[in-house]
Order: sequence, then structure tokens, then C-alpha cells
Amino acid sequence: MENGKRDREDMEVQAAPRKPRVLLAASGSVAAIKFGNLCHCFAEWAEVRAVVSKSSLHFLDRLSLPREVTLYTDEDEWSTWNKIGDPVLHIELRRWADVMVIAPLSANTLAKIAGGLCDNLLTCIVRAWDYSKPVFVAPAMNTLMWNNPFTERHLCSLDELGITLIPPIKKRLACGDYGNGAMAEPSLIYSTVRLFWESQLSGIYVSRGPFSLASLVLL
Repeated sequence: MENGKRDREDMEVQAAPRKPRVLLAASGSVAAIKFGNLCHCFAEWAEVRAVVSKSSLHFLDRLSLPREVTLYTDEDEWSTWNKIGDPVLHIELRRWADVMVIAPLSANTLAKIAGGLCDNLLTCIVRAWDYSKPVFVAPAMNTLMWNNPFTERHLCSLDELGITLIPPIKKRLACGDYGNGAMAEPSLIYSTVRLFWESQLSGIYVSRGPFSLASLVLL
């Protein structure tokens, strides 16, 4: 009887789902100052690894990241590669992750992704991504950059890939202008991704709905 109980307990432990693996990425925007906060939000729920562009390092405080989160930069991309057969970092990170979140997504990185460019670690991961797995982006840029016609075109390209947009918000921007273009708050980004993930596990269909409509550029 005791052995049967122990077997059931072992099966329950083995059946327990692992934490989702979330790859968080930051590109070059002042909003990268919130990246540490974003990592802390996700680290309470998921396994987290972080990828940052060179320009994001102007704003990001490495010490603000949780200790358990490994941070990857462009310098890490080929640092351990010596010969054919060695792991390629952007491929390994793509394989590891269940979901990718780019927050902040700058106008420059948005344009790169829309054009298929892959000149740094972050954009190489996006170019090599398996789009059966979700990607979320939270743009951050000046209001006139956000309202620029190029932005709408680029967001349409991301939408075609199945990338989900978490729209920016209206507020006083770091440059002093007031308007739309500020990155959504880390708590909203986290709750959006978690809701999507848990709804998929439960079999509930959640439309990408308002998050994916490029027409929001003009709102």
C-alpha cells in the first residue's frame, strides 16, 4: 500500500510541467532602463535568459538584473566557437526558448527585423526563429518616429510573421516630447505574455487581436 502511494507521488512529480523558458531581449532605447524590472517580473514565473544589443547597454544597468538571469551580448556570439560542430549561440538560444519578448523594441531594430537584417545577436535570433513559437514586441520610440509611415509598414511585416505587438503608451517621453511611443509598463508586458502562455496550455484560443494590429500606429 505504501509503495503504491509512493509510486503515485513520483508520477505526480514527474508530470509536473517545467517552467516556461522566456528569452527577453532589449534594443537601443532609453526604455532599456526598465529592462531589469522586466527581468524580475518574468523570473518569478519562468526560466529567463536575456539578450541585449550593443546600443541598449548605454541605458541598461547590468546589476539590476536578477542573479539567476544570464545576459548575452554581441561579444558572446562567436566567443566560444572554434570549429565546425561547435554550438552557435543564436541557434542555441532559439532552441532553448519557448517564447521571445523584445522590450524595448527600438525603431532601428524594428526596421532591421522587418527587412530581414541580422547584424547582431538579437536580430540573428529573430531571423533564425521558429515561428511556431510566440514572439512579443513592445516598441519604444519618439512619437514622430512611431507615427512615421515606415513604422506602420514595418509592423505589418512583423504581423505577417505572427509576431505580437504590445502597443506603446502615451506619456511624457525621455526626450521631453509628449505623445504616444513610450514602452508599455513591464507589468503589462509580463501579464500579457503569461496570459497568452497559460491560455494556450489550457486549450483556450486567445486572438492576437488588438496587440497585432498595425493600424494602432496611428491611434
